Amino acid sequence: MGQITITLPDGSSRTMPAGTTVREVAGAISPGLAKAALAGVVDGRLVDLVHPIPKDATVRIVTNRSPEALALHRHSTAHLLAAAVTRLFPGAQCGIGPATDEGFFYDFVVERPFVPADLEAIEQKMHELAAQDLAYERQMWPRGEAMAFFDQRGEPLKVQLIEEKTEGQRDVSCYTIKDRDTFVDFCTGPHVPSTGRLEAFKLLGTSNAYWKGDARNQPMQRIYGTSFLTDRDLKAYLTQIEEAKKRDHRKLGRELGLFTFHAWAPGAAFWLPKGTTLYNLLAEYMRGLLFPEGYVEVKTPLVFNKALWERSGHWSHYRQHMFLIESEGETMSVKPMNCPGHFLAYASQVHSYRDLPLRYHEQTPLHRNEASGVLSGLTRVRQFSQDDAHCFVTEEQIGEEVERLIRLVQRVYGDFGLQFGAKLSTMPDEHLGDEATWRRSERELIAALERAGMAYAINEKDGAFYGPKIDFDVTDAIGRKWQCATIQLDRMQPENFDLKYTGADNAEHRPVVIHRAIFGSFERFIAILIEHYAGAFPLWLAPVQAVVLPISDRHLSYATSVRDRLAGGGLRVEIDERQEKIGYKIREAQLRKVPYMLVVGDREAAEGTVSVRTRAGGDTGPSPIGDFLAAARAEVARKGVTNETAAA
Repeated sequence: MGQITITLPDGSSRTMPAGTTVREVAGAISPGLAKAALAGVVDGRLVDLVHPIPKDATVRIVTNRSPEALALHRHSTAHLLAAAVTRLFPGAQCGIGPATDEGFFYDFVVERPFVPADLEAIEQKMHELAAQDLAYERQMWPRGEAMAFFDQRGEPLKVQLIEEKTEGQRDVSCYTIKDRDTFVDFCTGPHVPSTGRLEAFKLLGTSNAYWKGDARNQPMQRIYGTSFLTDRDLKAYLTQIEEAKKRDHRKLGRELGLFTFHAWAPGAAFWLPKGTTLYNLLAEYMRGLLFPEGYVEVKTPLVFNKALWERSGHWSHYRQHMFLIESEGETMSVKPMNCPGHFLAYASQVHSYRDLPLRYHEQTPLHRNEASGVLSGLTRVRQFSQDDAHCFVTEEQIGEEVERLIRLVQRVYGDFGLQFGAKLSTMPDEHLGDEATWRRSERELIAALERAGMAYAINEKDGAFYGPKIDFDVTDAIGRKWQCATIQLDRMQPENFDLKYTGADNAEHRPVVIHRAIFGSFERFIAILIEHYAGAFPLWLAPVQAVVLPISDRHLSYATSVRDRLAGGGLRVEIDERQEKIGYKIREAQLRKVPYMLVVGDREAAEGTVSVRTRAGGDTGPSPIGDFLAAARAEVARKGVTNETAAA
């Protein structure tokens, strides 16, 4: 057996026998590292500790401190879940069990749906198996033997997976926990060394599912869980889940009278009066930012002939997500996005380089044919509107325009008190155009990010099929990340639609298109805001900013004069005219999360004041009406998150 050179992350190297395992490399570095090791990265590939290294290689040992550790734990915990289910439900068929950003899930075919008592028993069995510190072992089986094994066990779904994923292979990878009798799964791994490494996990719930996500396939039961590297992290996440339940926009939207849904219009919200006020506030806020920036608003048709989508490429890439209409022998589609319509609008006129940048903004409804099983409140809908814009620019204007857009994103999220980060999404495997053009576009986006002082991560191969993009994730008050804004650089569609402008040289040139949205969709952004603020919107966004509370009927006339003066000053104000005790009215207003309650009685009427209460801070004392109005208008102008709102 020959010798090989192992190169470590610090640049040092070691000479070891060919066939040395990752675990042996860890042991050669230090006993402590060998004990902490979970897996290894060999020449960029994540592998098990028992993986042999046959030739010279770069090696990094994966421990709980490594970026790969959490996903590794979660994948291994999914197998632990499946082992527990098959022990408790011997007839269960196993589907797939991947790690996810939030934890893991595993799909099963079982005789009846899982109930909460089943989850308790399954989780207990998982802890028992973890306490036994059973080894995960990768075994390479002849393909035919593996298919026969799972067929004999009554697991046709595993046989189907092997057929599809290992065609042309002689051997397939399977993992056992302890042995074949305890648990075995067709899987490429890797996994942690043993179940004893898995301690901080929790099963969260179940749902209906279908094999491969297709409702025409085998019905299944999905169990969701999460796993963390420490109990502290798990407890923090479970606390976050409980807080998220309190902030659930579907619950608060109903309680606050913002929106509702109906079975006859799945995936489309009914905006109630207060919700419509909030929606319009956001729409006008965005217009107020964009018009001074040189944007013009357009409205394009809702329904287009399929020829448009064939030209744009969406017919081949996106048709399954469109609502199709047959009309007089023509196939039409309700638009799922605005960009092709904006290209037609641009092409309807002759443009000079002096017209550019030309910035089209539109807020008309869009429709996407999302599967009914994935619809969820306002975050996953079939009908929505975007704060959508397309900027037509020259090649020389790209950098400045993208930088302007990044700074606009920074301003918008600052007004909402939202923390955010950026990621650059690069060329996907399926794409239009040549690689050189893609790489040039990626470099231009990076340069703009750096000029704007915006830190960013690289999101490999996640660009749109026509160009790279910058995506922005906002972080809400309880630490969850939501993808919202996007800036997409597109040199392909101007070519597809033969878009032109006349340059200073009097020749025709192609513009470049920058697709961009900041809220994303109004629906999803409102859901984020509801949960971020827990329904207690800052004053500038609150559908009702103040409610006047007369102590008795004889104070109604004065209460009306207060309401009228404040409304005349630009505030959204209501009167609670009900014949209820003042304490009851105050509690009701607090439940409705109204920022200010203005109590008026004999003294206030005599002095021309209001007694001010905040929804979180309680009674702040009397104030002349004019002083309250001035203070409220100043608060509205500040936007952001006030201390009072954060406390609420």
